[in-house]
Amino acid sequence: MHQIQQNIAMKKSNFFLLLLLSSSVLQACTMKPPTPSNNEVPTPTPIPLSLQHLETAYFASGCFWCVEAIYESLQGVEEVVSGYAGGKTTNPTYKQVISGRTGHAETIQVFYDPKIISFKTLLKVFFDSHDPTTLNRQGPDKGTQYRSVAFYKTKKEKEIIEDYIRLLTNQNVFKGKITTEVKKMNQFYKAEEYHQDYERLNPNSTYIQRVSKPRLLKFQINNSALLKEDQSAH
Repeated sequence: MHQIQQNIAMKKSNFFLLLLLSSSVLQACTMKPPTPSNNEVPTPTPIPLSLQHLETAYFASGCFWCVEAIYESLQGVEEVVSGYAGGKTTNPTYKQVISGRTGHAETIQVFYDPKIISFKTLLKVFFDSHDPTTLNRQGPDKGTQYRSVAFYKTKKEKEIIEDYIRLLTNQNVFKGKITTEVKKMNQFYKAEEYHQDYERLNPNSTYIQRVSKPRLLKFQINNSALLKEDQSAH
């Protein structure tokens, strides 16, 4: 009888261990990697001289690794920087932002040539490449830091954004209500260096393979006319 009880206890222990391992594997497939243990703090940096002839636009639509790769594939876009915006915390770190307490969203800064691509086209890309109806969420990423935000610098840009949202709403392009926040760009903080070009530099990352890459390919297939020659979907 004692041996039977030991066998039952061992089976229960193995069962719960299997559940724990399964949960860990699932989490690894859906969550972004942990923050590296460094003390690198982002700061508001001036625009490099080599980019000062270009216009800038700012968008937040989930993980900035995904969004950065999408905009870098566009004709007329010369540089995309991942960072934080929309909140009140000065010089936020990644660890602070993902806590959801800074008010910041993961945001990209787009440097583009308006002679080649317009702000309105960049805005179209924004809505074509994410779901603006999922409040504070994009795919497996949840929290206000992943909310949908279209930033504007001028009154004209604000009008373009509001007019486009009104158009999408009237045409029932999305099944749900658009929750995109239209917000004035006050300060953009460049993210830590390891976030820059993350998808390109970490192609074998589980998150990139399971989340970012499919999102990028879906956009590229549906918007091939906007892509640089070396960015066709494959």
